Parts: sequence; structure tokens; C-alpha cells
Amino acid sequence: MLLTLLTDFGTTDYFVGAMKGAILSVNPDARIVDITHDVPAHDVQAGAWTLLAACQSFPEGSVHVGVVDPGVGSSRRPILIVQRERFFVGPDNGLFSYLVDPEANPRVFHLTNERHFRHPVSATFHGRDIFAPVAAWLTRGVAPEEFGERVADYTRLDTLTPAKREEGVVEATIIHIDRFGNCVTNITRRDLSEKAEARGARLFVNKQEIHSFRRFFAEEWVAAASQSADELFAVWGSAGFLEIASFRRSAADLLKAKRGQTITLMVD
Repeated sequence: MLLTLLTDFGTTDYFVGAMKGAILSVNPDARIVDITHDVPAHDVQAGAWTLLAACQSFPEGSVHVGVVDPGVGSSRRPILIVQRERFFVGPDNGLFSYLVDPEANPRVFHLTNERHFRHPVSATFHGRDIFAPVAAWLTRGVAPEEFGERVADYTRLDTLTPAKREEGVVEATIIHIDRFGNCVTNITRRDLSEKAEARGARLFVNKQEIHSFRRFFAEEWVAAASQSADELFAVWGSAGFLEIASFRRSAADLLKAKRGQTITLMVD
């Protein structure tokens, strides 16, 4: 069974290695995959987006550990969420919001059975002492019910659905900016169909209009190498969201755009 790790720990300190040690102490045969440990510090929303983009690539039965946990040691609960034969272990702070579908009847468990924890439990490192060993025991076949009582409520971030949809106008948001400066929006094909895109669509960001839609980043460069490197365009990203990009340039820098800001999509 695969076990993935996502944290904001970075790789300079001992934290990631210690988590892997806790996992291997329970299950020496665990197959551990690092999604990333470079989530911006304490940025739960960024971690939630990255989990959404990455976890769809893993098979059923995978165990996903997420630790972006500014509330560690407080009253926030450690939880396990089971949905469609996938397991999510981490803090109850919204980190798994974009992965969990309430209509899929997810099962949520408050992790309280200390038998499956590493001891002593540090008040500042639940990633090593609670989440990692619980995930490892899951890979060994321990049933979710063994870790604690089932609960009905869990913390959720605001939905990724655009805030406003009207005839021909969608008020959307930049939800992520990747390391290349591409601005990922919360616009999906539900908001902009292929037919509507073909009729004509325009994006407005910080008073700049973007009307070019491409299939891949270098599309126009293949046809005309003299194209301006500063031209902004829209492209459907691999996670299924519309992105704003510029070939070999940071669209975020060109637009002076930031995550969380509102953008407008207009369809002719």
C-alpha cells in the first residue's frame, strides 16, 4: 500500500526524516512517496490545493498524510478521513477540504486511540507522533474504527467554486501561483465549455485583458518564434483548472497578481 507525505517542513531540518522513521518503525515495508515538503509555512490553503492536484494520480487504497499544522498542540483534532477507498490523515483544519466530497459520505474519525501513537507524544510534532504512525498502521490493515470514534463534523475551507456566475460573466479567483508564475484560477469546464471558449472568451486581471487561449505553453512559439515573451494567454492546466501564463515568463509578475484576488471571465 502506498503512503504519501505532504508537509510545510522543508528539507533542511530533521522533521521529514523523523516522520519516515516513525512510519518504518511500524511498517518496514511501507512504500513512501513524497508529494512535497515545500508548502509555504502554515499555508493550509496552499497545502489543500497541492493535495487536490496530486492525489488524483494515486490508486485506490493509498494513504495520504498531510501536515500543514499551525494549530498543533491546540484543541484542533487529529483526524482520519476515509472516502472511496482512500485515506487522509492529518489535522482537522481544512487541509483535506478540496479532496473530500460531502456527497460521497466520507467517514471521519477523531484519532484518540493512543495505542497507535508513537510515545511520548510531543505537543509540537504530531506529524511524527500521531499522523505518521496512524498512517503506517493503516498500511498494515488496521481498520479505521480502531483509531477513534467516528465524528460528523470536520473543518472545511471555502469552496473552489467561483463566487458569482451570471449570463456571460464569471467572477473567479486566482487560487494558486506555481513556481513558474502561472496563475491557476478556479475556472473549470463547468464555467467555460469548449463551445463557449470557441465563441470568444476574455479574462480581465488588474485591468489587463487576456483573450488568447492555447492548448500548451509553447503553442504560438512553434508557429512564430518571434512572438513576444510578454504575451499573456490562458491554458487548461493538468489539474483541470484554467491557468494564466506567459511563455518562459512569470504571468504573476507581469500581471502583479496575487493568490486570492478576483478575476473576471467574460464570454461573448
